[in-house]
Amino acid sequence: MSHYCRYSCLPLTHEVIDLGHQPPSNAYLRPDQLKLPETTYPLKVFVCTTSWLVQLPAHSSADELFTADYAYFSSTSTSWCIHAKRFVNAAVERLSLGPKSYVVELASNDGYLLQYVKDLGIPCLGIEPTHSTAEVARAKGIETIERFFGVALAEQLEPADLVVANNVLPHVPDINDFVAGISRILKPKGLASIEFPHLLRLLLGNQFDTIYHEHYSYLSLHVVMRIAAAAGLIVVDVEQLPTHGGSLRVWLAHQDSIPKDFSPGMRAVLAAEDAAGLETVEAYLGFQQRAEAAKNDLLEFLLKSKRQGRRVLGYGAAAKGNTLLNYAGIRSDLLPAVADRASSKQGKFLPGNHIPIISPEQLSTETFDSLLILPWNLMDELRSQFPGKQLVTAIPDLRIWSGT
Repeated sequence: MSHYCRYSCLPLTHEVIDLGHQPPSNAYLRPDQLKLPETTYPLKVFVCTTSWLVQLPAHSSADELFTADYAYFSSTSTSWCIHAKRFVNAAVERLSLGPKSYVVELASNDGYLLQYVKDLGIPCLGIEPTHSTAEVARAKGIETIERFFGVALAEQLEPADLVVANNVLPHVPDINDFVAGISRILKPKGLASIEFPHLLRLLLGNQFDTIYHEHYSYLSLHVVMRIAAAAGLIVVDVEQLPTHGGSLRVWLAHQDSIPKDFSPGMRAVLAAEDAAGLETVEAYLGFQQRAEAAKNDLLEFLLKSKRQGRRVLGYGAAAKGNTLLNYAGIRSDLLPAVADRASSKQGKFLPGNHIPIISPEQLSTETFDSLLILPWNLMDELRSQFPGKQLVTAIPDLRIWSGT
């Protein structure tokens, strides 16, 4: 079966990594679903050697992945909410936003960010296709439209001074339509802020677990600049962020609204991407082998722990953890349970491996010797929550963090 680049529409011929067949990472199972057939799709990533967009073919549609009962709620992460509040305060100052301004967030989830915009008295709108999260946002008093975003919806909405799109650009199958929609909804002098995990950090940090079916694209600054230009937008600034293992915050404006010059931040990121050769096939050589080494090291640790009578539990039923566990073939015999703060996940089971998800309160009653932290990007936040406990991470390689 042939696959085609979602930006250039040319055939995809160069494979980057193959993580086997896996179910969608956010398709958590209820107890009554455990005996039913479970759909899996190839988790194989390609790079287009014309556009250099790294991507996963769309084996399933967005509405199949982002369902009404979508279980990811942004507000469950304290550090992510702090990140959002800092951004809002900085953006308000940068754009001189006030009561007469208008802010639109794409993939606004449960209102984790717009709650801070609303608190400042700035009119705002959330666009979020999943009913479960949109309902929580509305309960916070945030107007929310339940639809996928693109040109068709943008043409129906009031233009915005600020458009925010955090960790959604990789999730859209039609990336050209999505960015063109941003161009349509943005005021002539407005700015759009887009955050996404940086492809360079994915490769350097062996972050293969961030590959899952909900992530259609894996983005570099070079590629985002091309996609933006095709929609009449220009990148005017870039910030490097520590979130999600290393992300970029890209600021976009209409091409005719701001002088076309690279900021120091843009020059630094572009130079780093050039130095890593991201637009050559050589940059992707060895990625498969590094992923296999991390998988094998984790399996060896879990098997050794079991032989020694040491009990290992997991923390954080994150999508990245599901990719890792299913790639490694880990089941409940090696990892009996995974705890998660999100009540939407508790009492359910991880897709594929069917490991039960428990609450942190249940975890506190369990006896265990080590805790495998699956959302390794939240390690600093979680270490303070488990003083004296031995914590383990598997990415970029196996690391054992002694209790302090």
